[in-house]
Amino acid sequence: MLKSLFNWKVLVNLVVAIGVFVGLVWLTFRWLEYHTNHGQEIPVPNVVNKSVHDAVKILDDTGLEYEVDSATYDPKYRPFQVLQIYPAPGSRVKDGRTVRLKVNPRTWAQIAVPDVINKYSGLAFQRLDQVGLKIGDTIYEPSIQKDALLRILYKGNAVNPGARLPRFSVIDVVVGSGPMRNISIPNVVGLSVKEARAVIAKSMFEVGLVEYEDGGKDESDIIYYQDPASGDVRDQGMQIDLWASKKTPAELRAKVEQLNSIYRMKVDTSLPPVRYEEVHNEPSYEAPVPVPMPRRETPKTEAPKTETPKPQPTTPKPASTTTEKPKASTSTPATGNAAKQTASTATHQSAQKPKAKKVVVE
Repeated sequence: MLKSLFNWKVLVNLVVAIGVFVGLVWLTFRWLEYHTNHGQEIPVPNVVNKSVHDAVKILDDTGLEYEVDSATYDPKYRPFQVLQIYPAPGSRVKDGRTVRLKVNPRTWAQIAVPDVINKYSGLAFQRLDQVGLKIGDTIYEPSIQKDALLRILYKGNAVNPGARLPRFSVIDVVVGSGPMRNISIPNVVGLSVKEARAVIAKSMFEVGLVEYEDGGKDESDIIYYQDPASGDVRDQGMQIDLWASKKTPAELRAKVEQLNSIYRMKVDTSLPPVRYEEVHNEPSYEAPVPVPMPRRETPKTEAPKTETPKPQPTTPKPASTTTEKPKASTSTPATGNAAKQTASTATHQSAQKPKAKKVVVE
């Protein structure tokens, strides 16, 4: 077996196989050297602090590829200034190697405007400041939404929620200052419903009830009546009711008169105005009426009268002289008031002067 192994034919085949293998390996490495430019290295140029346009031109002349990546905006550097390069400047790389550049952006990164329209201005300002937007001027505009944020302006143009603005941009805001007072109501009779809506909105009012005579909703119908009437004054945001028809207002005169009797009150100005006077009622205090106390009557003690007997005369007097008879009044009795007056006078005198007692001594 060893004899057959060392046969010249076997040895020739083995040498040929080894030669083919070595040749393939050599050709492979030669191809790799040619393909990878082995030994042909290029130093990375220093383009830091240059503008991105100049850096790209230098890399193109050197034969290097590049990628541009934006960093966080830094106001200390110029816009589009190269801040960093990778690989580092001076490193040796192959021809065609990609180099990454980090460039300062032109301005801050853009952010989305938050939806703060029709929100309370205090909360809206806080939300805008959180996302990085700076508030410049605050413009007050008449509106029924008092203290509400109505619009956002950037460089004089209105910005809708969701629009992207550079961070730390200065924006102006429009805030409602409350409704205007005593605005004259426009005349929309004779206009179409569509035209009336535009006029009412321009006058800072709102369209209320729209009643169509035929029951439809054709915006081309003609307004033949409105309430409140034109020329009246109302506050901003008040509603104006409309009546529309395909007929002209002249053809609906009877309907207009009927509506006038309902919505137009007639005030009688011939009556004098009612005057109201203020009456100041002061509290009055009445003194309490004293209650009379019952008086206790003390009986009067009359001193006993002593009668002194008269001495009897020795000569007896006739009986006619000892007895006094009352004289009969010969005058006629008084009638009427005279008699009453006389009686009352006599009674009064008798009450004032007590009658003297007559003592008859026989």
